[in-house]
Amino acid sequence: MQPNLLLTPGPTPIPPQVTHAMSAGMIGHRSSDFTSLMENVQSNIRTLFGTDHSVAILTSSGTSALEASMVNLVEPEDAIVIIVSGAFGDRFRSIAKTYPYEVHTYEVPWGEGLDLEDFKTFLNGKQNIRAVFSQACETSTAVVHPINALGQLVKGYSPDTLFVVDGVSAVGGMKFDMKADAIDCLVTGSQKALMLPPGIAFVAMNDTARERASKNTLSRFYLDINKYFDALEGNSTPFTPAVSLIQGLAQVLSLYKEEGVEKVFERHLAMRNMLRAGLKALDLELLVEDAYASPTVTAFKSDEAELSHIKDELKKKHGITIAGGQKHLKGQILRIGHMGYMFPKDMLTVLAALEAILSDYRNAQYYGKALAAAQEAYYE
Repeated sequence: MQPNLLLTPGPTPIPPQVTHAMSAGMIGHRSSDFTSLMENVQSNIRTLFGTDHSVAILTSSGTSALEASMVNLVEPEDAIVIIVSGAFGDRFRSIAKTYPYEVHTYEVPWGEGLDLEDFKTFLNGKQNIRAVFSQACETSTAVVHPINALGQLVKGYSPDTLFVVDGVSAVGGMKFDMKADAIDCLVTGSQKALMLPPGIAFVAMNDTARERASKNTLSRFYLDINKYFDALEGNSTPFTPAVSLIQGLAQVLSLYKEEGVEKVFERHLAMRNMLRAGLKALDLELLVEDAYASPTVTAFKSDEAELSHIKDELKKKHGITIAGGQKHLKGQILRIGHMGYMFPKDMLTVLAALEAILSDYRNAQYYGKALAAAQEAYYE
């Protein structure tokens, strides 16, 4: 029986070692075993976030981390800016409008990267902006924003303005340095580049953000991040954690350490380059320009009928699952994930399948073209 290949931009495949670790048996979350587990996790996870600070772990989805970053860092009536370049920027906006904030939205055409000069003009036209919220990678469009330059821009507007980054489809797949990138708060979820099932979320904050959170008067309970950081001082959690997922996380971090974090980032870039080269060789139009192409997910365009055929045939004949577009990009793009427990050979597998599907559908000869282009990109 042919094994299935999951190439969605989340959830992503889980390494067998991680599955094994999660099934090793339950431990008490108020025991010394759990304290040792959390100490191990905290000593290794900081590298992926590019921080020297502890990283709070919430038992919830990535969306909870997005909301936590707002309700802890923004006071009622504060003015904030949300960069919206896709479905998840739009989610940030939706969360913000639930609370009594003054919300300013900067719209980026879906599939395009942020224009720094235009955003600078936009931001400088606003007064007393307390925080700017952005994605690192907008999962719905496969766009990566220039986070380092954006962080410097935000701090140039005001050193007191917080820069908050959604790294849900980026952390673990691309390099972060919170200090160098001027990021005050970086969040992510478990089910993407971190190679775990859905169910835990992460919030990293620097001292400036921690201080802001400690003084915030907005009512919150489960998402009060102060509780999580206070508990971390004893390598614990304020509420019942997803113990088995944290056991798996310890194994994930061991795998990243074994491969070498820089090598992991290089692998993600290699997969991106292979896939983009192969898709171009198949006469498929990429949604995103090279300069803004994500190392963790790639989107391509075609007409709705061909996209539907590709997605269905990949699943039915080849056992490969990829993702469609979201919101107004539904029926206009397909997205292939290449993050976490995915490797260059997986890109060759999906490209070989696409060669067969398109050769048949278009009555053309594509065999070998995508594979050759991908191999050239990899060995370049």
